[in-house]
Amino acid sequence: MRIIFPSLAAMLLAGCASIPANDAGQTPQLSGAPVPASIPSDLPRIARPSHYSITITPDAANLTFSGVSSVDLEVYEAADALVLSAADLDITKASLIAADGSVMEMQAALDPEKQTVSFANGETIEPGKYRLDTAYTGTINTQANGLFALDYPDKVTGEDRRGLFTQFEAPDARRFAPMFDEPIYKATFDLSAIVPADQMAVSNMPVASEKELGNGFKQVTFGTSPKMSSYLLFFGLGDFERMAKATPSGTEVGIVAPTGSGEESRYALDTLAPLVGYYNDYFGVDYPLPKLDNIAGPGQSQFFGAMENWGAVFTFERILLNDPAITSPAVRQQIYVTQAHEVAHQWFGDLVTMAWWDDLWLNEGFASWMETKATDHFNPEWQALLGRVNGREYAMGLDSFETTHPVVQKIRTVEETNQAFDAITYQKGEAVIAMLEAYAGEDIWRTGLQDYMQANKYGNTQSKDLWQAVEKAGAPGLTTIADQFTRQPGVPLVMVEGQCVNGSTKLALTQSEFSQDRREEAAANPQSWNVPLLISVGDNAPTRHILKGSTSLTLPGCGTVIVNAGQLGYFRTLYADDMRADLTKTLPDIAPIDQMGLVYDNIALAEAGYQPLGSALDMLSAVPQNADPVVARSAVGIWSDLAGYLEGEPEEAQFNALIAQKWLPRLQQLGFEPRKGEKLIDANLRSALLGTLGTLGNPEVVNAIRSRFAELKDNPQALDGPLKTTLLAVAARNASAEEWTMLANLAAKSNSAVERSTYYRLLGASKDKAIAQQALDLALTDKPGKTVSASIITSVAQNYPELAFDFIRANQDRVDELVDNAGRSRFITRVVSSSDEPTMLTKLEAYRSTLDADEAKPVDKAIAALRQRIAAAPKMRAGIKAWLAR
Repeated sequence: MRIIFPSLAAMLLAGCASIPANDAGQTPQLSGAPVPASIPSDLPRIARPSHYSITITPDAANLTFSGVSSVDLEVYEAADALVLSAADLDITKASLIAADGSVMEMQAALDPEKQTVSFANGETIEPGKYRLDTAYTGTINTQANGLFALDYPDKVTGEDRRGLFTQFEAPDARRFAPMFDEPIYKATFDLSAIVPADQMAVSNMPVASEKELGNGFKQVTFGTSPKMSSYLLFFGLGDFERMAKATPSGTEVGIVAPTGSGEESRYALDTLAPLVGYYNDYFGVDYPLPKLDNIAGPGQSQFFGAMENWGAVFTFERILLNDPAITSPAVRQQIYVTQAHEVAHQWFGDLVTMAWWDDLWLNEGFASWMETKATDHFNPEWQALLGRVNGREYAMGLDSFETTHPVVQKIRTVEETNQAFDAITYQKGEAVIAMLEAYAGEDIWRTGLQDYMQANKYGNTQSKDLWQAVEKAGAPGLTTIADQFTRQPGVPLVMVEGQCVNGSTKLALTQSEFSQDRREEAAANPQSWNVPLLISVGDNAPTRHILKGSTSLTLPGCGTVIVNAGQLGYFRTLYADDMRADLTKTLPDIAPIDQMGLVYDNIALAEAGYQPLGSALDMLSAVPQNADPVVARSAVGIWSDLAGYLEGEPEEAQFNALIAQKWLPRLQQLGFEPRKGEKLIDANLRSALLGTLGTLGNPEVVNAIRSRFAELKDNPQALDGPLKTTLLAVAARNASAEEWTMLANLAAKSNSAVERSTYYRLLGASKDKAIAQQALDLALTDKPGKTVSASIITSVAQNYPELAFDFIRANQDRVDELVDNAGRSRFITRVVSSSDEPTMLTKLEAYRSTLDADEAKPVDKAIAALRQRIAAAPKMRAGIKAWLAR
């Protein structure tokens, strides 16, 4: 039964009293003072806001809005002008009202390049308290920047609908109203909107009042927010429904979704409620707002999937709503993990916020780490801790190039802020935190976090504040390790030799640096870390050590040695040949998490030239056919990547047959169809096996999928179910021109925004170059939708990166319209990520020469990675061939 809750204004507003007045006050270190010089700012540091009152009137049909805003602020020193952040606003009226009621009419001068506006009237603005009133108009965007629109089909009628949403992180609240749009300038917000009477408006706080205005309009006023940074403000409007429930702590949680979503919201709602209580307990601070909504937006972004607006999380529908017709087990898992991440942000990021974007990882790394902890707590059978190894591996892949950056990085421009949302910030941040938690111990670590949260709630911090809190809780030496792993880039390399002597294991350990593009330089002059090790010998309990440079250890017992037991360390391990051979022999018997870490390490070390590829392939082959499903899924992914090196080579069929010989029996054991009551990780493995074996052209798998796919011609629901996306992906890769047209027609007719975008994206997956070009041409039409077209281009790039790149460059202005401002600099780097062609390198270097320095950083990374792939591909190809020929 679908439950749609109306606004419970009186009950929810009573919850505002749960925010203590002293807690919502000024951040202690900034009370009565401007932003200190130690915190970066693009504003003059002469004033601070305390409260905003904003009323907007959106015109969704014409993609414009008007607004009036009042900012209560304090000026700390005499000035000729007040400077606030503003972008793409036309400010038509401005006045400054002093505490005595005197009014100064102001002139507004916008600086589009700096994204600021100066208010002045030729007179000196003296220190004191003021209110700045403005009236203005702005643009509703078609990509997720500022206030933006998403168009989608009505789930019942298929008619066109338009919803409005906001995305302000990092620098886009200034597109909504003139603001002090930087994290350090926290203030409270009153938001009001004049909207169509038959639509639902939603924001951070519950609705305080609704006033009918006539002519089909109403004014909705929301409750006053707690003190927060401007990028966390949210507004949404549309034909929505809300499913909600109360939590034991008193917070009401809800899922806001397009009308007709019904029970698709149930899974997210039922899993949202327990997360609030879990985080209340873990952080030692109760969630302070009266409600927490998660708002589903149809469409997608090239920059983000969800956003942690305080009390009003925004998540794209494809990773929030559970549609049985298309949601796979992997996506259902992603729904949970994404929500766990965004709810963790309500504390780490919203309640306590980094002072400047340099410390963005304090938000994202911790939310990533916490999402894994919460997921493992509530769903231990999903093996979330094993999944963390995948994230660490992805981060190391970026972090081992000269173009990497530290976790705590220097951010000075808007473009640099946009680029900071990467795997170093998220996955390396998570891996380092997991390592530091292991170093401190879970209890001490949690005590330190709780002390940190209590001391800094409603305020802003830097990384050092957290380290000091954990050290004070009982983890001496943690700051040194934390600074080394967060303030210098790169990946430590631990080289180990060992032997058994008289019943003990003698180890010689040396710390170096792992690099993919400067191996000799890194070996000759490596960076230095204090590396936490957890070493296991045979069946003995692991022991903790800190490696500084080189050391020798004698450990009791003999047997297989694992230097990074439990895979909590952020480093690669290069074992002596005999030790690596022993690890390969015993791999089937060691813990699954160590199987994953060792295989990833050895493949990466071989690809970078540290050791022979043959021994790495031996270790990969040692992963047993009956391995843990998460381990097996990772192994299958590695086999698939390696197969790419032999595409078009005489040995391709032999290698693909070897993969099928190894893994087809596991698929046959699982069955080609989902089974009632099976584990989610088994279902994920089935999808991975079908996808990999189907992509590699295994006849049994391809024929089974094509048989199912053919049913779509007469029955559009023929593939509905948890395998739909997997089956479509394989079929789309092998689709004929007639079948491609059928998919395009199914996309156009679907009433599901998620299904429609899936069909359109997969239209770009064809291995037929002519069809791939047809898909690119489709991307520039209005048919897919403004936020979907870019995904067609990236889909084409998986098979034809150079074709996609050339298409983008030939249509740059039109393609730019399909990508959020924040995602443009990284979009083209994803397009070339599968290339290993020298001609692509030449084109990419030419493109890089057209960019400003801050825009070029992602392209520099792509160039470095492409150079490495070009250099590594012949060696990897030869290594695989030699291994096959043994």
